[in-house]
Amino acid sequence: MEIELKEIRDFLASIPPFDRLPMTLVEKLTHETSIRYIRRGSPLPPANVTQDRLYLVRKGALSLQSTQGKLLGKLSEGDICTIFCMGGSHDKFIVDVEEDTLVYTIPCEILYDIVRDHPTVSAFIQKTASQRLKDAVITMMNEAALTSPLMHTSTRELMHSPVVSVATGSSIYDAARSMADNGISSLMITDNDKPVGIVTNSDILQRCVATQLSTDSPIDNIMTKKTLSVSSDSSAYDTLMIMTRKHIHHLPVIDDGRLSGIITVTDLIRQEGRNSAYLTSAIRKADSIEALKEYSTTIPQLQLQLVKMGGTSEHVGKGITAVATAITCRLIELAEAELGPAPLPYAWVVAGSQARREQTSHSDQDNGLIISDELSDKQRPWFEALAKYVCDGLDTCGYVYCPGHIMATNPQWRQTESVWRNYFNTWINEPEPKALMQSSIFFDLRTIHGDKSLLKRIRKEMLQQTRKSTLFLAHLTTNAMKLRPPLGFFRDFVLIHDGEHNDTLDLKHNGIAPIVDLARIYALTEGISEVNTAKRLKQAAGTASLSKEGSANLLDALIFIGTLRTNHQAKQITNGLEIDNFMSPVEISRLEREHLKDAFKVIQTMQASLERRR
Repeated sequence: MEIELKEIRDFLASIPPFDRLPMTLVEKLTHETSIRYIRRGSPLPPANVTQDRLYLVRKGALSLQSTQGKLLGKLSEGDICTIFCMGGSHDKFIVDVEEDTLVYTIPCEILYDIVRDHPTVSAFIQKTASQRLKDAVITMMNEAALTSPLMHTSTRELMHSPVVSVATGSSIYDAARSMADNGISSLMITDNDKPVGIVTNSDILQRCVATQLSTDSPIDNIMTKKTLSVSSDSSAYDTLMIMTRKHIHHLPVIDDGRLSGIITVTDLIRQEGRNSAYLTSAIRKADSIEALKEYSTTIPQLQLQLVKMGGTSEHVGKGITAVATAITCRLIELAEAELGPAPLPYAWVVAGSQARREQTSHSDQDNGLIISDELSDKQRPWFEALAKYVCDGLDTCGYVYCPGHIMATNPQWRQTESVWRNYFNTWINEPEPKALMQSSIFFDLRTIHGDKSLLKRIRKEMLQQTRKSTLFLAHLTTNAMKLRPPLGFFRDFVLIHDGEHNDTLDLKHNGIAPIVDLARIYALTEGISEVNTAKRLKQAAGTASLSKEGSANLLDALIFIGTLRTNHQAKQITNGLEIDNFMSPVEISRLEREHLKDAFKVIQTMQASLERRR
């Protein structure tokens, strides 16, 4: 074989999907391959080419855009431009030659004929990188369905139905008698068959017996009104997460305004076994830091269980964060029991992955205190003591002190509402790149204990400003672009070369973090108050900042990279190793490596699109 043909053959054999073909077919393709040199700014396909062809970038760069001018992807050395082999759909795309480019090109008809007995190769050619990534995520979710008893179980399958209920105006005695006769721990209160409240054994004890309220009083006096509810089609796992976050043990199941059933934590625990709801329930009863520390040691096993059940990174994040939040709240309660009641309203806020409900075990702690503007110097020591008690307790439980000192023990982050408001005013109206890089974590705050209105007022004012501040958003974008996906030339991963983590990828800082940064920018641009990354992307979809297609692609990348990360950590937990975010590409299959590259390509494309708008 001539040297030039050998070079083409070796190139084809090294890139997906042709690396899956036997060498005899690769050699057939080689003989059908032509070489074209296309100058920057020239059209693709070239004006004199009428036959649909596949283009493989040997050197140079192409960009793929929609007919509306939206950037959909960038192609560089080792990438394949497949759109002209996708059955006429190329009318929806425009290919720009961004720099002088050398391509190998194969007629689509001949290509499909050669690979006709290899459907995975044909399927690869017929889809874009984002479409292939979406297929990979769907496959991942389908595989999870085979092993997840709770994530893919509907609430309908576990709820109690029909529901025992009494009408409004019934006496407390009649309600209690009905609960005892039916052997149940909760009772729905209805008005014309529509649910208006719920009563539990605990309500009767605390609101009737403990207060010596007459049992002849109407049940309306002790029922919980405006109860949360779920639909019977909601997943049992999402129902579990609602109960965990809201510290409730019973949820009515309502469809089309009518009561369909009721579900309890016990129902879910029976289905799943030892889970985050069980753990958080136990944590809320812990009477010492030592007991909390003991519970915290089970968090890695909880993460392992969630992964084994087929949970995606989103499910793992919700479950692990719920436990971290429960530990923090219990530490605050223990501190208040020791220090006495708070002298003023305050909010204990968390930042970063805990705020976004995206933690894994064990994260460091990022927190702060927002205190009422009525704070006096005499009252400051109480809050200082609270901060020390909780932050020290978190460190004891494995949530190590924040290396950047973003903790309530730092006086800078233990301030009044007015001071916090001034912080945000400065960050937004007088942005300084370095200071903004350090403070971006505070744009993800969430209150987990105390007066939520303190942060709510600050966030409302903050979002009104971020939507208008082009300079602030430009600085935030510049900082976000410093974290890039680890893809180099010829579609190779750019690996870390460091003693401890040699030849690995940092899935957190070069995979997850860029998506988190992008979602934050979209949210602040559009005035979206949500802080969870997936919800930010969903709520921003279809706005001026983010197309629906871009949102879907980033969500797929987030799920795929995040789930690879949690699976990697699960293996480390199984092997008794300390968990980290550094994964060697050899840990995953060749196909998964290609999907990971597709995910990184999606991030690169969205970063490039954002940069173009600056």
